[in-house]
Amino acid sequence: PAGLPPELADQHSHVFCGHLAPTYTSTVEYAGVYASLGVDNGLDLDLFKRGLAITIQHRSEDRTELVFDMVGVDAPIANALRRILIAEVPTMAIEKVWVLNNTSIIQDEVLAHRLGLVPIRANPKLFEQKGDNESNATNTICFRLRTECKRNADKASADTTPYEGDKVLSSQLRWVPQGDQAQDLEGDPPRPVHDDILIAKLRPGQAIEVECWCEKGIGRTHAKWSPVATASYRLLPRINLKEPVTGEDAHALKKMCPMDVFDIEDLEGVQTAKAARPRNCTVCRECVREPEWAERVELTRVKDHFIFSVESTGAMDAERLVKDALGILKQKALDTAQLLKDTLAQRADAAAMEHDDAL
Repeated sequence: PAGLPPELADQHSHVFCGHLAPTYTSTVEYAGVYASLGVDNGLDLDLFKRGLAITIQHRSEDRTELVFDMVGVDAPIANALRRILIAEVPTMAIEKVWVLNNTSIIQDEVLAHRLGLVPIRANPKLFEQKGDNESNATNTICFRLRTECKRNADKASADTTPYEGDKVLSSQLRWVPQGDQAQDLEGDPPRPVHDDILIAKLRPGQAIEVECWCEKGIGRTHAKWSPVATASYRLLPRINLKEPVTGEDAHALKKMCPMDVFDIEDLEGVQTAKAARPRNCTVCRECVREPEWAERVELTRVKDHFIFSVESTGAMDAERLVKDALGILKQKALDTAQLLKDTLAQRADAAAMEHDDAL
């Protein structure tokens, strides 16, 4: 909030990472905490809207990795988004496995479990939740896998493997369209994300034949529906040199940082250290480990600036996952607001009835 003394404003907006322990880690939420200073700490919705920003910093070429900044929110909101990414964005995954033949050494249950964990590239918005309904083209994707291991008759070369079909890979899962799926999904047919996922190993005479049914679900039900491999965030580091660090001290400061945060620049003929890459900082606190350096280097983190890292399993693009997660978070907020309105209305009706009875 505006109007706070500079030192108090820093404590309000930053986590201080000293050589002993971090301090001022909590978010100040009470609206009247600064009342004695004449400062209102209540929520200003217009100010919140102006301060909220999401900026993409990195997007991988295959669109499975995304790094973005979320500025202007508290940790509970950022953590809610992270948890939604992990557990509440729906995807398609193998739920039922019909084992027609399995003479491998892998038990049917283990085989079904391994198949269920193979990420499937399919748009979940095109399918309905199955629930207790019968499986049909609107809620189920069907894959079949049939393979058998045989001895390799061609032994002309020493590099020739002795077996054919000894590795069962995800690429052998064949999509079997149901109903109008062949027409509806022609542009982007369902398929395993990766073709080289090892499902089982066979030896001559062993065979596997299964039929797999994919259903729509969320990671809260089972991890196989979780669309992300990782979803994490960290606070933006801020490094302030309280006094100029020059000469040999500048080189010593640069050398002690394992993440190469500091650089040496020439200022009017004097070699001076500067924090050139603060985003690289992992707050290992090597630069403030010694008390004499703790007095010269101020290491903090911005409380409302989150650096998100999202890595998709490949079932959906990372950017699409974030948009869907934000939509789910928005709907949760709307549902909560509606619940509060309904509760207040019920209490008002109850109070009116009590008043009428009293009369």
